[in-house]
Amino acid sequence: MKTLKDVISLKFKTSESEGVIFHGEGQQGDYITLELKKAKLVLNLNLGSNQLGSIYGHTSVMTGSLLDDHHWHSVLIERHGRNINLTLDRHMQHFRTNGEFDYLDLDYEITFGGMPFSGKPSSNSRKNFKGCMESINYNGNNITDLAKRKKLEPSNVGNLSFSCVEPHTVPVFFNATSYLEVSGRPSQDLFSVSFLFRTWNPNGLLVFSNFADDLGNVEIDINEGKVSVHINVTQVKKNRIDISS
Repeated sequence: MKTLKDVISLKFKTSESEGVIFHGEGQQGDYITLELKKAKLVLNLNLGSNQLGSIYGHTSVMTGSLLDDHHWHSVLIERHGRNINLTLDRHMQHFRTNGEFDYLDLDYEITFGGMPFSGKPSSNSRKNFKGCMESINYNGNNITDLAKRKKLEPSNVGNLSFSCVEPHTVPVFFNATSYLEVSGRPSQDLFSVSFLFRTWNPNGLLVFSNFADDLGNVEIDINEGKVSVHINVTQVKKNRIDISS
């Protein structure tokens, strides 16, 4: 395929921070790859370079963050020659590709959810996408529908299911005034707590618990972006332990 214009759109959700969403490449060095890296969306595109090195076509653009939140995110890529509009969740970014070429020349299959092993160092270091995709549209072709009706030839679908499994974890959102209170376990001499969190705020109280019989308390907080644990024990001389990371 040799195209001057491309329109690619899809929706995805995942709890993984790394994974190839789609990939295509050609024998003349052209390629297009959309992937997640450190929970950010990265588009790598090359409309062609020459062997002398005077034309270097590789272009990489990054957008978004924290995209491994298992919520649906929509992506739209619109290309006309070297002009690209990359839209993530209705936030559009415009850029021009490097080099001097306008056509994307792809000779091999386009793959969604991963990339075939090509022997190049870049192919074996990239993870396949793990999660859900829907409404995949590539230049007017409804890829999701074609895959479901087994109309893609040649195709290697691997382990695909046409349903989206929900995660077992349930996230809880806290605003500045809300908190969650649970009852303690009496007659237990062990205090254990584990959780995942993310926040834009550099300060805030994460966990607080009083010990029984007025023996003290434990407090976990964020202070200037660092997590701190404070253990106060009332009945010993050295009555406070502070740990931060």
